[in-house]
Amino acid sequence: MKKRWVEPVILTGEHVILEPLSLEHLDGIIEAVKDGELWKLWFTSVPSPETAETTIKSALDLRENAGWMPFIVREKATGKIIGSTRYCNVDEINQRLEIGYTWYSASYQRTIVNTECKYLLLSHAFEKLDAIAVEFRTHWHNHKSRAAIARLGAKQDGVLRNHSKSADGIYRDTVVFSIINLEWPAVKQSLKFKLSS
Repeated sequence: MKKRWVEPVILTGEHVILEPLSLEHLDGIIEAVKDGELWKLWFTSVPSPETAETTIKSALDLRENAGWMPFIVREKATGKIIGSTRYCNVDEINQRLEIGYTWYSASYQRTIVNTECKYLLLSHAFEKLDAIAVEFRTHWHNHKSRAAIARLGAKQDGVLRNHSKSADGIYRDTVVFSIINLEWPAVKQSLKFKLSS
């Protein structure tokens, strides 16, 4: 079988460990989403306790059939699952991918967790996978996410108007950001500074 561009990998930082998602993580995912009842935010796609298993199965299907790589985020000190993230929209031919489907338990939002997760994912993408660009996408109305992406050092590419339709029939405008390989050294330096502060 041909080796895929994005293979399962464990990424370890000082505060978090990113592990390939599996059904064995179901109970931990359910506990993590309960912290803040994240599924109630209308502009995000966080699973509820009832939809967590279906969400995991869907993510694993995309791993198998589209080359995506879903991760759980584990707090290193306690071993507790505190969120999830993915390499998605993987374009192996053009060496581009997106980091998305990211969420963290409410207790871990606005902490060092997101910065370190993004540092680990970006380092792997640019330095191991030799990606030429990494994208981030978020809902127009998700102002916290837009600000967090900009703080990472990503630049806004544009807004995809009426990009997708939600389950309740409302159209979503999607804000697209990216970091390109030539920008990575400066972004890396900035992230390392934030992590050491």
